[in-house]
Amino acid sequence: MTERMKRVAKNHENGYNCAQAVACAYSDAFGISEKDAFRSIEAFGRGMGIKGPCGVLSAMAYLAGLKMSDGNLDAPASKENSYDLFSQMHTAFIQKHDNQHLCSVLKGENNECAGYMMEAAELVERFLISSENK
Repeated sequence: MTERMKRVAKNHENGYNCAQAVACAYSDAFGISEKDAFRSIEAFGRGMGIKGPCGVLSAMAYLAGLKMSDGNLDAPASKENSYDLFSQMHTAFIQKHDNQHLCSVLKGENNECAGYMMEAAELVERFLISSENK
């Protein structure tokens, strides 16, 4: 388990929701302060607050965008790369859960988010942090 993965668990213990726990543990790797990540992803916990898509998926999408976006406000050209990268991460996640991504269904499996947060952290490590993806 990496130090950042340990931070995910510690963040959750400290009251961060699932999306915040993941996004905040990695935000600095993509030039975002933990406080800004905490604030910007807050409403994505508990499946966007409506038990929709799992908050860890929102965190992964957020981080994939931070990694891939060209930040070009005048002529954005990186959206497809962001979408493609997150799609790969999403597929890897849902393959472990009978193609399911809804918070309400996933929490029905074990009523605990810690395992999903660790899976998300593993995917962030693999797709966004690993040396071949830098």
